[in-house]
Amino acid sequence: MSEKSDTPRKLLHRQGYNFISEDSSAAVKPCLWCKRAVRGGDSCYKNQFYGIETAKCVQMTPTLRCNQRCIFCWRSIEQEIEDTRVLSPEEIVKGIPALQRKGLSGDKPFSDAAFWEEATTNPAQFAISLSGEPTLYPHLAELIELLKEGGRSVFVVSNGTVPEMVEKIRPTQLYLSLDAVDAESYKEICNPIGDAEYMWQNVMRSFSLLKKKEEEGVRTAVRITLVAGLSESWLLGFAKIIDTSQPMYVEIKGYMYLGYSRMRLSETSVPGMDSIRKFASDIADAVGYEIMDENVPSRVVCLRRKV
Repeated sequence: MSEKSDTPRKLLHRQGYNFISEDSSAAVKPCLWCKRAVRGGDSCYKNQFYGIETAKCVQMTPTLRCNQRCIFCWRSIEQEIEDTRVLSPEEIVKGIPALQRKGLSGDKPFSDAAFWEEATTNPAQFAISLSGEPTLYPHLAELIELLKEGGRSVFVVSNGTVPEMVEKIRPTQLYLSLDAVDAESYKEICNPIGDAEYMWQNVMRSFSLLKKKEEEGVRTAVRITLVAGLSESWLLGFAKIIDTSQPMYVEIKGYMYLGYSRMRLSETSVPGMDSIRKFASDIADAVGYEIMDENVPSRVVCLRRKV
């Protein structure tokens, strides 16, 4: 069967997505950095910045549904599949180990046998960031608590459009994406499904919760995806939102010409590392943060709130 005639689910299978159930879109897919680390290679920037064990990190999602169509997204938003059944947190947690092992099975011959076994049977970190918007999954708070059992860490990456769920969840680290500065720019870059003004207000409500999340013991981070020729001009707007919400960390991550984003943007949208550094430095100066670290392969500079 040709790729053009494949169903979205089959196409995602071919891309390495392993579904916990074929009647849902909950899925597991080891990232490139995890596969490298299992083979004894480099770890991702989250290891460098936050100390997570890349080889023991499970990248997953409880749903592939998303309410945005961001122009810079490298994921397969053009191939979204519908959930015909919402899995329980218990079903998801039970299904993860076998799918992580399956996803890393091709790396086993190139890895230390004992290390591969440890990495695939004893995960230390769960990144709820594979694709989709996790706060659209109705049982996200319960899922996070199950995943955290045994002292494991859980990172959640959210677009902030469901503040009611953001308020409920208690991950180890909460990432909120900050890709726009007002309803107009939000509509331009994020292409929300629904009323842009209303959804932008929801995003801002989520940002207003960051101080409370930190009081609850959640590490808070904001990620800005920098698109050359577009979001670079919004620096002051970004700074104002960061100054108000006061996250612990801010990641300035350059757009990379990868995956499905190549259908929407050109290589000229990729900022150089010097541009990313300059933007990060200007943001840091504007809000009183400090540059903590950078990772060139991932085109990211991390800012930290001064103590």
